[in-house]
Amino acid sequence: MSCSLRPVGRAQRGPLERLTAATGLFRPDEVAIAVELLDEALAGDDDYRFVGAYTDDALVGYACWGPTPATTGTFDLYWIVVETSSRAAYAPTRAFYERRGYTQAARLPGYYAPGDDLVIYLKDLTHGVLATGTA
Repeated sequence: MSCSLRPVGRAQRGPLERLTAATGLFRPDEVAIAVELLDEALAGDDDYRFVGAYTDDALVGYACWGPTPATTGTFDLYWIVVETSSRAAYAPTRAFYERRGYTQAARLPGYYAPGDDLVIYLKDLTHGVLATGTA
């Protein structure tokens, strides 16, 4: 089974909502926010950009990212979140980032809810090709 990457369109609104909910990691209000961000992107808001992973025509995954306000060349990856939760259910997510060279840059206690900290991971992509502008 192979996957292809393509834009997420209006027809994927329902599947995106179901995928987000099916992770079991997001509260209902967070699922609603993911759908709201897609709606904004589809309406032309460049603050949120989506790419979907498809098996045949079925949406099986997605990522949402956008430029960080008041920065130059800095982006937030929202739904393959570089910021994540401290809840135990997110331990595999945190390990995923750490295995890929991200470092924990900050932790904001009780950000999402009491006992549920915001954990922010960073990775500097300005070295190598990006830093020199050569390919």
